[in-house]
Amino acid sequence: MKLDLAPRLSHRGRKRATALVAATALIGLAACSSGSSGDDDTSENDAASMSSFAADTTFKATEPVTFSMLWTDWPETPITDTWEVFDEIEERTNVSLDLTNIPFSDAVEKRSLLISSGDAPDIIPLIYTGDEQQFAASGAVLPLSDYEEHMPNFRKYVQEWDLGDMVDNLRQADGKYYMTPGLQEVSVPTFTLLIRKDIFDEVGAPVPETWDDLREGLEKIKAKYPDSTPLADGFEGASMLNYAAHAFGTVAGWGFGNGTFYDEDSGEFIYAGASDGYKDMVEYFHGLVEDGLLDTESFTAANDGSGTVTEKFAAGQVFAASGANGTVNDFSTALDATVGKGNYEVVQIAPPGGEAGQVVEPRNFWNGFMLTSEAKNHPNFIAMLQFLDWLYYSPEARDLLRWGVEGETYTKADGKYTLKPEFSLDAFNINPDAETDILKDLGYSNDVLAGSTESRALKESYNAPQYVEYIDSVLSTRTPRDPFPPAPLDEAELEQASLLATPLKDTVDTNTLRFILGERPLSEWDAYVGELESQNLQGYLDLINGAHQRYAEDNG
Repeated sequence: MKLDLAPRLSHRGRKRATALVAATALIGLAACSSGSSGDDDTSENDAASMSSFAADTTFKATEPVTFSMLWTDWPETPITDTWEVFDEIEERTNVSLDLTNIPFSDAVEKRSLLISSGDAPDIIPLIYTGDEQQFAASGAVLPLSDYEEHMPNFRKYVQEWDLGDMVDNLRQADGKYYMTPGLQEVSVPTFTLLIRKDIFDEVGAPVPETWDDLREGLEKIKAKYPDSTPLADGFEGASMLNYAAHAFGTVAGWGFGNGTFYDEDSGEFIYAGASDGYKDMVEYFHGLVEDGLLDTESFTAANDGSGTVTEKFAAGQVFAASGANGTVNDFSTALDATVGKGNYEVVQIAPPGGEAGQVVEPRNFWNGFMLTSEAKNHPNFIAMLQFLDWLYYSPEARDLLRWGVEGETYTKADGKYTLKPEFSLDAFNINPDAETDILKDLGYSNDVLAGSTESRALKESYNAPQYVEYIDSVLSTRTPRDPFPPAPLDEAELEQASLLATPLKDTVDTNTLRFILGERPLSEWDAYVGELESQNLQGYLDLINGAHQRYAEDNG
């Protein structure tokens, strides 16, 4: 029986009810060329497919087809009957999408329930690397590496953007990958440090290149503004620790992952939360708290960073904080009301470096998609693969999904995209006074699909100049950390690893905050490591390292 989690909507005809929005950081031709048409014979499932589909050409099914897709609804951008994005897709491709809608608030849980019950639609978008592991191990989703020959755009841009080695890290214990990710020509950390550069200039502090530089700048600001706690996070510490950890040679916060860190010297995975680099990071942030330089509420309050920290930034209580490109706009809008336009300068800077060097996170993929195991039985399965290859990876579709219809909603000349004056994109403060928002009113520039794969030119086309400068600064002054080697677990190992990893991470999270805030003295670090060891830390590491060694032996 079908789980009645949400309505299913068909999308046919111009301007019908559709859905396309989501939350808004990746595969080599050589590495992937071993893919074939798979173990399953799909020769009878090629109805409506194109016999000569190639990269950079428009996919158009030879007859009308309908594919089912899971869709996440965002409360800020509800579906309206004026959305035309799906109608435009159908007009170009002959594909109608039948959506199963789930709310953003519990999308991950509902997605898991649908897939596990066998009631999920064929196409599962908004999949980030790692999301697929549990479903791959259970056989609930298809090994897309078996079908890559039907995805010429994917192959082309993996090769052109030098992403091949990264795809190898997507491969599971059987040597196959089960999701195809969003490809990014350039990749920079989404979250980093935002500073009031005018205040740093005022106190004679340069833009910080290292975390020690930042401390010196914060000390000068504190001396000038003694009532301030000049540094804040706003994401319970998880954002700042994520981008700071790389400079200390570890992983933390949002980037903690499974808790392991590959040690090049030993050739083995170690546990990040028990490492010297992690301890150094904790000591650094504890020192900021001791000296009144870090807003402790921003490390404990459960908010999304857009409330309390923004208010403190506007009030002159905080002068440096975690944020993304959109946060610059949030801070600027708040400062307009308190300081006044033109009287401040908010700058998004490259994550500071440290003892591990001027290092940032590895190049990242963005969200891609999975196909449920039942999709291969669809009579139009090959057409489905070709359509998704066009939708996710072709420049034509990428422009469409971001900007709409060329000549109608935007123009493009010499590589420059210009939104026509009668249209706005309020999410990026473009033409804010125009009557029609291409996202809210037309469904373009949504985050379920629009941000998935981007060339550098497309990424820069809708972002403010300061973000383009941020991209330049990261690419020219920082080095992405090498990705860790693969250590894929089989189904039984995944279950065992989950049972071990969860209490270990809980111990790390709790004590990281206690150490930083001074609720537990750093003299008890060794005791804390002993607590991790008592939770079978070594057994967990043996599991990960065993998987790593097995994969290396099996794949050379």
